[in-house]
Amino acid sequence: MYQLNKLVHFSIILGFIILAGCANQDSETTTDILSGDWTAIEEAGEGQTVHLFMWGGDEGINQYIDDYVTPELKKRYSISVERHPMNTEDFIAKLQTEKQAGKTTGTMDIIWINGENFKKSKENGLLLGDFSSELPNVKNHIGIDQAFTNYDMGTAIEGQEAPWGKVQFVFIYDEARVKNPPQSFKELIEWVKKNPNRFTYPNVKDFTGNAFIRQLMYDVAEEPTEIAGGYNQGWVDENGEQVWNMLNEMKPYLWRNGETYPDSLAQLDKMYANGVVDFTMGFNEKRINSLIEEGTFPSTTKTLVLEPGSIGNTHYLSIPFNSPHPAAAMIAINFMLSPEAQTKKMDPSMWGEGSVLNREKLTKKQLNQFEKVWGESIVPSDAILSDLDTEYTNWIKENWENEVVKN
Repeated sequence: MYQLNKLVHFSIILGFIILAGCANQDSETTTDILSGDWTAIEEAGEGQTVHLFMWGGDEGINQYIDDYVTPELKKRYSISVERHPMNTEDFIAKLQTEKQAGKTTGTMDIIWINGENFKKSKENGLLLGDFSSELPNVKNHIGIDQAFTNYDMGTAIEGQEAPWGKVQFVFIYDEARVKNPPQSFKELIEWVKKNPNRFTYPNVKDFTGNAFIRQLMYDVAEEPTEIAGGYNQGWVDENGEQVWNMLNEMKPYLWRNGETYPDSLAQLDKMYANGVVDFTMGFNEKRINSLIEEGTFPSTTKTLVLEPGSIGNTHYLSIPFNSPHPAAAMIAINFMLSPEAQTKKMDPSMWGEGSVLNREKLTKKQLNQFEKVWGESIVPSDAILSDLDTEYTNWIKENWENEVVKN
């Protein structure tokens, strides 16, 4: 029996090596990869190169990948990482073209996605399948029963992406110029009126600009449960006009009288850094730390959470349907979800963002390291709001231009 088990195990490993060499992604090989023994997956992926496609607009994030993740994967698994900076919409479009052309061996091994991009990818069959439930670090340090491991902005995940980071939406302001910061959206509107041209938000095609309005929607709702947990068309029909009215009330007092909006968060950040406006915003409640340290933001920069709370957002890593190195991709993602990699990602000298780790699943030593790096939470647990269904995101995109910009 021992010899038989050895033979079976050798056969599994040999099968993975053959799969990795030919990178043939038919249904049978995909099934083998997704149901394989983890030791066999590690041996199959060793020594390969994974191509990581992700947004590249943040130097701290790039530094984390290039200076920490890449050398660690090389040292631990002899896996090389090539980072390809590209907007999410562009590599999703590329994947869709490959799918339509029947290209079974592609150029992407790992993609960074969430929300509507995940929903689109899943609905169009652009992803490998249920791989995340096979990752040891998902099972041992995150938990397969977590809400964010099962749903991404209302879309059932079903193992097709693995949670990589969690962040909260906050406003960022300069306390040297804003002496009494607003505490709610209504107070924000009053502040904007009294301080014309000193506030704006990104175009809603930008993720942060869209989140600004989703955050406002929680202010309009009498109870968070009215809009959280799924798309509520009845609520939109009844309250949508109030959302647009609040935006239009502040519009004439925005930067450039609301006639134009920053195209991206990066542009708004630059405007804030140059003193053009007094506020910026965005997900990642501790991102100001490194920006202050490097001199980009003024030392008087502070973080603000408006009532009724802060929308949380989880982002994910996934594997395309035609990944040429799926075993190596699974190894790389599993490492990036490890306590070591997640704690390093929280370091403000690198990325400085929230973790998906479950503190109850950490050892005492791991928890001490985690808390030493992260410190106290800026957003109280009772002020954390779930992000809204992607249908709300689409509703904002489809209507904002006519209801606000052209109004």
